Formats: sequence, C-alpha cells, structure tokens
Amino acid sequence: MDDLLIWLLDTVQSIDPVARTLIAGLAVMLETSILIGLIVPGDTIVIIASMGVATPLEGIAMGVAVVIGALIGESIGFWLGRWLGPHIRVSWLGRRIGEHNWVRAENYLERRGGIAIFLSRFLPVLHSLVPLTVGMSEYPYRKFLVWTAPACVLWATAYVSVTSLAAGSFRELVDRVHFAGYIFVGVIALFLLLAFLGKKLLQRIEARHLESPEAEADADVKD
Repeated sequence: MDDLLIWLLDTVQSIDPVARTLIAGLAVMLETSILIGLIVPGDTIVIIASMGVATPLEGIAMGVAVVIGALIGESIGFWLGRWLGPHIRVSWLGRRIGEHNWVRAENYLERRGGIAIFLSRFLPVLHSLVPLTVGMSEYPYRKFLVWTAPACVLWATAYVSVTSLAAGSFRELVDRVHFAGYIFVGVIALFLLLAFLGKKLLQRIEARHLESPEAEADADVKD
C-alpha cells in the first residue's frame, strides 16, 4: 500500500507545478461552463492534482487557480445561458440532461434566488445547470457573482486543503508508521464520504424547492 501511494504521489508531483495547477483550474472551469462535470466531476481532478502539492505556496496557488477556474466556468455558463440557453436546452445534450432537471433548476432559482446559486455548487447536476439557468433569467450578473464566489472559495478550500494536508502527512509518517498508507486512504475516503452525505442531506433539505407545484400536490395527495 505504502509503495503504491508513494509511486502515485511521486508521479503527480513530477508534473510541473504550474501545469498541474493550471490543469486543475481548467478542469473546474470546464465542469461548469459546458456541462463536462456531468460526465467527469472536476473534484476528482482537483483531488488528484492536490496530492502533488509540496509547499504552502503551491497549496495557495492551487486553491486560487481552482477558485478562478470555478468563477470563470460559472461565468461562461451564465453567458452561454443568456445568449444560447434555449438552444442548449433543446439540443442533444440538453435533452440528455432531461427536461425535468431544467425545470427543477428553474424552480430552485425562482424560489430560493441567491441562496440557490450558492447552494447549487454543492448539489449534483444543479451545479452545472444553475449557471445556465440564471443566465436565461433576468438575474443580474453582478449579483450572480456575489452569491457564487463564496461558494467557489468554500468548495476549493475544502478539497485542496484536505487532500494536500493528507498527502503531506502521509509523506511525513510513511517512514515511521507502517500503516501510514491506510491512514491516508482513510482520511480521503472519510472526506469523500462526508462530502457525499452532506450533499445528500442538502439535497433532501432543499428538495421541496425543486419540485413543481403539481408534483408537490401529487405528493400531498399520496400522503
């Protein structure tokens, strides 16, 4: 286990720090701007890239790059929605996403406003759809940035800091503790589990704001 992890971390760290940082930022940008995040989650690439962080400066640079990438990506999503939103919605990709998901994003924005923009960063599917949906509405771009920027900072800080600190701790412990590899894997697994459960809990709490009035009425009748 330890040898495999050392090889993995060394491989990631062997990539030029600037290139590694730019790749992470680009991945997050693409995730929200053209819906690639629905296929390949940007957080996976951020976690892998953050394993190679070797100094506090690299960690800060990684965090800044991820935040900037997220903001650029969400801004591109916003303007794509404003200029091409209806066309994207009826395109092959838009139909693959499903009309019900578009409607859910519209309902969420209409009912929760800025809070929907902030929380959507942590909700599956919606984190890619909401910027487009906001762009298709009359919502001002500046207000959109005010709500999405703190969410991007919080998201980036969590993923970059946990992964880089876990990788750094593993390197310090590997020569002294035989099961250091299991500790590293356990920390990452625990973080991902907590993130998954947190998203599920948030999804359940916010579910009533996503459904249409007709769906809510049907649910009430069934109850």
